[in-house]
Amino acid sequence: VLKVVENLGVSHVRSSDAYKTKLEAELRKLKFPYRALAEDDYEARRKDHISHFILRLAYCQSEDLRRWFLQQEMDLFRYRFNELTDSLMQKFLEHVNLSFEAIGEDLKNELAYELSVSTPGFSLSKVKEQMFYKVGLADAVDLFRARRVFIKDGFAYVPFKEIDVIVLNNYRTKLSKALALTARSLPSIQSDERLQPLLNHLSHSYVGPDYSIQKNTGKISLDQIDALSVKSFPLCMRQLHRALRDSHHLRHGGRMQYGLFLKGIGLTLEQALEFWKKEFIRGKVDADKFDKGYAYSIRHSYGKEGKRTDYTPYSCMKIIMSNPPSQGDYHGCPFRHSDPELLKQKLQSYKIPPSGITQILELVKGVHYQLACQKYFELTHDVDDIGFSLNHPNQYFTESQKLLSGGRELKKEFNNSGNFQQRNNSQESVNSSSTPTSSNAKADTELEGLEAYFTED
Repeated sequence: VLKVVENLGVSHVRSSDAYKTKLEAELRKLKFPYRALAEDDYEARRKDHISHFILRLAYCQSEDLRRWFLQQEMDLFRYRFNELTDSLMQKFLEHVNLSFEAIGEDLKNELAYELSVSTPGFSLSKVKEQMFYKVGLADAVDLFRARRVFIKDGFAYVPFKEIDVIVLNNYRTKLSKALALTARSLPSIQSDERLQPLLNHLSHSYVGPDYSIQKNTGKISLDQIDALSVKSFPLCMRQLHRALRDSHHLRHGGRMQYGLFLKGIGLTLEQALEFWKKEFIRGKVDADKFDKGYAYSIRHSYGKEGKRTDYTPYSCMKIIMSNPPSQGDYHGCPFRHSDPELLKQKLQSYKIPPSGITQILELVKGVHYQLACQKYFELTHDVDDIGFSLNHPNQYFTESQKLLSGGRELKKEFNNSGNFQQRNNSQESVNSSSTPTSSNAKADTELEGLEAYFTED
C-alpha cells in the first residue's frame, strides 16, 4: 500500500482529482480498508492498526527508512482524513484530543470581512456558510506562513476545510517522535529470535513473482544478449553487461546479481556456463581455472550443487538496500549507488534527452530510485506512462519485451536499425501474477503467516 502511495505521489499532484481516483482504485485492488472508520468495520481497523505498528517496528531502524515511512503514512493519512464526512471528521478530532473551539455565529459575523479577505477563496457569503475554528497560533504555523488564515490576539481562525493541515502536522509530530522512541527500543526487540529475521527483511522484502521459472527458458540465444541489453535490460543490468564485455570479469556481487537476472530471463544452466566461460577466458582466466573456480558457483545458483537451493533473481529492493558496491564493483542500483554526475554522463551516452535526464536526477535526489528506473523505461521505450509499478529487474525485461513485440500498447517501437517507427497496438498488458514469494527464502518462512493476515500492506 505504501509503495503505491509513493508512486502516485510522484507521478500525480497530491490531492488532485486524478490522484484521488487512481489511489482509490489501487486501494480497492489491494483490498485495503481505507473506509473502515466510515463503515464502522472493527475487524478491518484492527488489521490496519496491527499492520501499521509492525511496519513502524521495521521502518524505525534507520533515518532513511524513518523518513520514507513518515512521508508515505502522511500522504495516506491525508487521503483517508479528507474522505471522511464532516461529522466523522469532528468525531475523529474529539477522539485524538484536537477538538478546537468553533467560533459562534455572532463572532463570525463580526469578523466576516476580515475572514473573507484573509482566507483565500472565501467570499462573505461563503464565510457565513463555513464553520471556523479558533486555533492557537503554534498549531497553525503553516497556514499562517502561507497567509491562508486570519490572525487575531494570538489565535488563527481556521476554516473547517483547512483543518486537515493542522491535523497532519500533529500526526507528523507524534509519528516522528514515536518512530524515534521505537528505534531506542530496538536492541531489546532484536534480541527476540522470533522477531529479528522478520524485522530485518520486512523493510526491503519483495512480494511478487520471483521469476525463478520462466516460460521462455532456453528460447533466448547467447547471440541475442548484446542486443537485448540495449533494448530491454534495466540500467543496473545494462551496466553489468557492459562491464563484463569490457573487462571480461565481474566480482562476486556482480556475478550473482547479473547471473541470476540472466537465469530469470531464460538462460539454461548450460547456456550460463557457456556464456560466462567464453567471456572469462577472453580475460585473465583460463578454461581450467574457470572450471575449478567459477563453474561450481554457477551450478550452485541453479540449485545443482550444495543445498540444492534454486536461487531467485534479486528484486529492486534487495539490490538497493543490501551489499553496496565498492571500488571496482559494478553491481548495485545505478540510481542509488552512482554519483549523480557519473549517472548523468551515463544517461547522456545512452542518448537520453536532457529533459529526461533532469527528471531522472530529480527523482534520484528525492530518493525515488525505482521511480527513476520507471522514468528510464518510459524514455527508452518512448511511452508516456508504463502503467505498472516497477519492483524487479526481470519485470522490467518482461514488460519491455511485451511492449516491443506488441503485447502492450506502444506509441513507437524500435526497428532493426535501432530507430523508432510508428506502430499501433491496442492490446492491454496485465502485470504478471503468480504466487507471492519473497526474494529471500528464509524471509519467506518468517513472513508466511503474516502475509495471509495482513494482505493490505
